[in-house]
Amino acid sequence: MRIKISILLITLLSVLSTQAQDKKWTLRECVEYALENNITIKQSALDIEAADIDKNDAFGNFLPTLNASGSNFWSSGLSPDPITGTNQTLTFRSSSYRIDVGLTLFDGLRNVKRFQRAKLNQLLSQYNLGKSKDDIALFVANSYLQALLNKESLKVVEKQHEITLEQLKRTQDLVEAGVLPENDILDIEATSADELTRIIQAENAIQISLISLAQTLLIKDYEKFDIAEQEYLVPGSELLSTPIDQVISRAREARYEVQIAEQNRLLAQKDLEIARGAYYPTLSAGFNYNTRESGASVFVPGSLNPDNPTRVIGVVEGTNQNVIVPRFLNDQEITPEKTIKQLYLNDGISYGLSLNVPVFNGFTARNQVKRSKINVKRAEFQLEQAQLDLDSNIYQAYLDAKGAAKAYEASQASVKAQEGAYNYAKDRYDGGLINSFDFSQSKFRLENAQSQEVQNKFDYIFKLKVLELYFGIKIADIKL
Repeated sequence: MRIKISILLITLLSVLSTQAQDKKWTLRECVEYALENNITIKQSALDIEAADIDKNDAFGNFLPTLNASGSNFWSSGLSPDPITGTNQTLTFRSSSYRIDVGLTLFDGLRNVKRFQRAKLNQLLSQYNLGKSKDDIALFVANSYLQALLNKESLKVVEKQHEITLEQLKRTQDLVEAGVLPENDILDIEATSADELTRIIQAENAIQISLISLAQTLLIKDYEKFDIAEQEYLVPGSELLSTPIDQVISRAREARYEVQIAEQNRLLAQKDLEIARGAYYPTLSAGFNYNTRESGASVFVPGSLNPDNPTRVIGVVEGTNQNVIVPRFLNDQEITPEKTIKQLYLNDGISYGLSLNVPVFNGFTARNQVKRSKINVKRAEFQLEQAQLDLDSNIYQAYLDAKGAAKAYEASQASVKAQEGAYNYAKDRYDGGLINSFDFSQSKFRLENAQSQEVQNKFDYIFKLKVLELYFGIKIADIKL
């Protein structure tokens, strides 16, 4: 029974492995996979998380600060008692505790401006993520279409090679019948060998483009990576009939390049407002609660001895006068109160306001304001440049798409004309009216026209996708 189960599991795993190896990736699957796994996009997502943390920090500046501290020490030898303030030669323990509360009441509105800046930076991070996704999706689409183009180019060469082999067999029959000279066979064989070379080159181009696409997707098993060879119809050209002014207007509202530049300008303005806040005084409020306790005993002297109130402890050198001190009864040791009671008896509070007025700080605040003004001007120039670049790129993309559409139409007409010329040359060659060289040239021109048509087709598809992105159509909504 166990053997049967093992065989069943091995068979199932083999089937799943074969299916995984035979997977054909569609363009949409490649784009979606890249958006989920690309490192640049992951880094942009981390920037959003960091911006969220910065926003929380900025919000925390409005809240009061609360800090608690405590200490516990053992003292030996002559040490001051923190309760009585007297020095005592003994070993004892003491501790102190405090709680501090602080609140900034006014700081030139810098905390307000910092919070507003954090929200702007949060939005900027989202724009950067969106731009990264658009860039990666467009790059993947271009790589995918390049691989598909190479596959279609291989099909053209293989189809022409099949025609060449058929023509070689027909020529051999004509040579044997005495209609064509024998050297025509050599010409067609040379053409066949040249086509085989181009087939190998086309296969290598396919492998290179597939490996490049797999590496872009971070797929390690790129040797087994392949794409689906589905038919990609040429999309409609409705967007090309839209006035260019409308495309530019939509792009300025939707494209992340301008939005990012605008956010950077707003951030620079907020930095200027924050820098100006250093000109104003800072008003803070504070509250402190503290207490202490000690484990040291207190020794107090006893009362005077009524029977013998003084005692001699020595004489003064030179005069021989006695040195007399009071005679006390035994000293009395007072043990410390309980810790809880000491903390209650020895506590205290303090509170008040603190005003810090900037008078002169080595031109620090003034120079920071000047730097911020420069950054504002720089951000304004960058915004203007981003708008100019966007307009230029849209014009270029618009003209490229129109030119690609015309080139594709021209290549279709060229293929039809070359097919007619090839069929005419084929009939003449079969009748012995032209030699093999002229026939090969006609066939070669047809192959070039077909290859150019395939290339123009995918070039037009890609350039139209670029124009759709500029028009504000998101990658998820573009028909791939």
